[in-house]
Amino acid sequence: MDFDQLHTFLEIVRLKSFSKAAQTCYRTQPAISAQVRQLEQELRAELFERFGSRISLTTAGRLFAQYAEQLMEMRKQAQDAIAELEHDPRGELVIAANEATCIYVLPDVFSQYRERFPAVQLQVVRSYGGRVVEAVMENSADFGLVQLPVDEKRLQVVDVYCDEIRAIVPARHPLAGRKTVLPHDLLDYFLMLPKQGKTRARLDEWLEPVEDDVRVSMELDSTEMMKRFVMAGLGIAFLAVSNCREETKAGKLYAISLAPEPMSRRLGLIYRKDKALSKAAMGFIQAVLDNVDHDAPLPAGRTPQVAAR
Repeated sequence: MDFDQLHTFLEIVRLKSFSKAAQTCYRTQPAISAQVRQLEQELRAELFERFGSRISLTTAGRLFAQYAEQLMEMRKQAQDAIAELEHDPRGELVIAANEATCIYVLPDVFSQYRERFPAVQLQVVRSYGGRVVEAVMENSADFGLVQLPVDEKRLQVVDVYCDEIRAIVPARHPLAGRKTVLPHDLLDYFLMLPKQGKTRARLDEWLEPVEDDVRVSMELDSTEMMKRFVMAGLGIAFLAVSNCREETKAGKLYAISLAPEPMSRRLGLIYRKDKALSKAAMGFIQAVLDNVDHDAPLPAGRTPQVAAR
């Protein structure tokens, strides 16, 4: 049973004629007769009584006509509701991101997005690194914000932001005031490192020349804890500049570039390439670009076939 069969059936009921229904449905009379036979076979009941050239509905036909009208009306309502999404998007978007991104990136993004799409509900799933990628791949999140690069070829990546990882010390620390530090400059101090992720892997590589002498006092998964512990004099941490801008501006913390080369990081917005992008989804991408960085263009088109990075 399909909507075309229902439409044909209701036209016969309305016009009380197979031949007239054939004209309005742009089919031959044998074709619509075949559709009715298919319906009757599926329903295991006769829908019409035929008296020469005249027809009338059977009891089963009258009952089925009521349901057929309801189904066609529900189809129209569904089509209208979906078409309305283009003018007044609604529904839900789920965003996966780590704690720091939730605190320092998403509030402004969400604020702008809510102004443009008040009927769309936004939800945040707090995850880390690879788990963000998994959430997007499993379709439990529509978008993810992660540190690049991401190697999963089934994901579309929008490069949105560049930041720098620096050594963070208290304002009165002996190293405060220095422009750069090398790994051996930190051997006299306790270090606090992230538990996992791309930043941890890069820091391990940077510290490799002194790995036998370095003193790691804590491994933490919270940016806020790291900042608090640094201010309390418990050690040196390594954070993105954007994540401690308020504290450095207030003179509570001092951020020092790593040498011999600065350790930059790029933040990317990820989503599945095979995921159709609604107006609401495209609006979220634009909100991220508007509030995080302006050097990455919005992907062309509104389908998964967006140019890869």
